[in-house]
Amino acid sequence: MNLMGGLAAALTPSYILYAVLGTGLGMLVGVLPGLGPAAATALLLPLTLSLDLTGSIIMLAGIYYGSQFGGTITSVLLNVPGEASSAITCLDGHPMAKNGRAGSALTIAALVSAFAGIVATMGIVVAAPLLSDLALRFGPPEMFALMLFATTLLMALAGDSLIKALMMGALGLMLATVGLDPTQGLPRFTFGTPELFDGLSFVPVVMGLFGLADIMTAIERRAGTLRLHKIEKLMPTREELKRSSAPALRGTAIGFFLGLIPGMMPAISSLLSYVAEKSVARHPEQFGQGAVEGVAGPEAANNSHATASLLPLLTLGIPTTPTIALILGAFMVNGIVPGPLLFRDHPEIIWAVIASFFIGNLLLLMWNIPFVGLWVSILKIPSSILYAIIVVLMIIGAYAEYNSMFGVILLFGSGIVGYWMRQLNFPVAPLVLALVIGPLMEQNLIRSLEMFPGDTSGMLFRPMVMVLMLASVAILIYFSLRSAGRFDKFVRQDAE
Repeated sequence: MNLMGGLAAALTPSYILYAVLGTGLGMLVGVLPGLGPAAATALLLPLTLSLDLTGSIIMLAGIYYGSQFGGTITSVLLNVPGEASSAITCLDGHPMAKNGRAGSALTIAALVSAFAGIVATMGIVVAAPLLSDLALRFGPPEMFALMLFATTLLMALAGDSLIKALMMGALGLMLATVGLDPTQGLPRFTFGTPELFDGLSFVPVVMGLFGLADIMTAIERRAGTLRLHKIEKLMPTREELKRSSAPALRGTAIGFFLGLIPGMMPAISSLLSYVAEKSVARHPEQFGQGAVEGVAGPEAANNSHATASLLPLLTLGIPTTPTIALILGAFMVNGIVPGPLLFRDHPEIIWAVIASFFIGNLLLLMWNIPFVGLWVSILKIPSSILYAIIVVLMIIGAYAEYNSMFGVILLFGSGIVGYWMRQLNFPVAPLVLALVIGPLMEQNLIRSLEMFPGDTSGMLFRPMVMVLMLASVAILIYFSLRSAGRFDKFVRQDAE
């Protein structure tokens, strides 16, 4: 019943328009190398304050999973992945284009991506109520431990250096404490600046860390003119469709289950799907030469992953990627905290959003196949013009957040910090996740301590809390040892 009500709402003209805008922008973001979904989501966050919340979330989610589609086009035609999750598609998608089968590669990628997204959405429909009911049994101690576990896992998986990831996570938690103390109402780390009494505004910070920093990095790495391969025939052969069916099923399963793990990026699902297809292939030597299985499996995996990764956010309030952390921020700036209570208190919002995933994936199929020429023509627009327009929009959004130049200063300051983080290989994801989730962690920790005044053992020795805490410690130990092994190996190679 809930899904039918949500589908009826999602099919209203206004919400369909939001889905069209979101998926179209997601395609554009995926097509433009150097501009990721996090940057686009950050750019549109100010609009969520003035637009309908349900429609805003539908649009932001469409950008997220729509970007997985768009990144395929540049991977196939240019051998340049628009998104990290599309990088593995270059291995066989671009050889297919060089062999005159660019249209087949793009159509198969669109078909398996839409199939994977719809199947993953059906998985969310089945699992969401069950997981939400389970999460309702969680008290503040369990929620704090769960958030700590998710943050720890994301830090461990965020980059090659665990130390750098932990430093970024700690910085994010520190920035999350700026503002008024939640218990006494006293200013913390505001330095007498009235604009900071409500804390660091999420919008200018993430627009700078992602949008502005991405543009600065893209300008620095700007390459020469790339050669686009022609699209001669869009429809794949019956043999290609047959060879794509099993990889699509396997990729969908891999992406769905990995998408539920906090910190697991879609690129990992794509890579594992590619490895799986190569291991079961009758002719593994064809991989890298234009094997259609090398396109179908990874493309299904990354879109299934993108859709499934929204489940922890909607049911537990746990963002699994930087872009989903921004979607969490969109909920929070509108006064709604995602999690198990969302299904109980705001079912009309959550089920309309979930139902929109079905519509969004069908829209993406329409955006891809008939309009592929449009995306190819966009690649010919000078990036300097596109980037200039985006920066102007960022400045307007940052100024509107504080109605003063303080927001613009915060935007450019965050952009410079984000740029240098990329130069020094510091991962941005732990900082953003900690900045978003930090206030929620603090609130749950305070409530937990109030439940057991003067006796933290009552909080720590609850069964689920113990499991999650021990899992967090085990993750830190494992990845610390692995990082130390890499460091020792590097030292030995350098000495030799």
